[in-house]
Amino acid sequence: MSEVLYLKLNQNTEVHEKEVFLGQLGSIWCRDKAIESKCKAIKVMNIRSDKKERYVVSVMELITKMEKLCEQVEINSIGETDCIIDYQPDIKPRPVWDWVKTAFVCGVSFFGSAFAIMTFNNDGDVSNIFKSIYTQVMGTAPNGPTILEMTYSIGLPIGILVFFNHFSKAALSKDPTPIEVQMRTYETDVNTTLIQNSEREESGIDVS
Repeated sequence: MSEVLYLKLNQNTEVHEKEVFLGQLGSIWCRDKAIESKCKAIKVMNIRSDKKERYVVSVMELITKMEKLCEQVEINSIGETDCIIDYQPDIKPRPVWDWVKTAFVCGVSFFGSAFAIMTFNNDGDVSNIFKSIYTQVMGTAPNGPTILEMTYSIGLPIGILVFFNHFSKAALSKDPTPIEVQMRTYETDVNTTLIQNSEREESGIDVS
């Protein structure tokens, strides 16, 4: 009677070593732990490049390797049909350069957001709208900044923090922030494109 082995591949796996083994690419389970250990130790590839590279591996290639090692095993794939191996070589930490990049991103985000808010206020003519509201409610024209501008200026950053649901280590809920959702969506789209491009290259289809 053959043993049943379950293979659940991750869509994307980041590795730092040049020798990549099957156990790094997802989860493997079998009642026979000896077979499970053998399959986890199967070498998938030996990366020769010293630069960052991404490789696409089909689950069919992995099943072929597993069956050659363990002929009496029934393999059930319950994960991804293709796996991306993201090779990231170990780089010496450069704290000064990391701080420079962080400061640059913070500066761009701060001034870019400020410019976007100012252009929005200008396009929406917010200052004149506040003047009109103040005149209609109070019966007199405003003389300088009013309570409306003050509350608007305070409420704007508070609203941004509440919307993004994340400030330092504090969060209103455990739900992912809008930025995290968009980053995961972008990552999924990139992975799907890499897999599709790999399939087109293998079939000889060129859309570039």
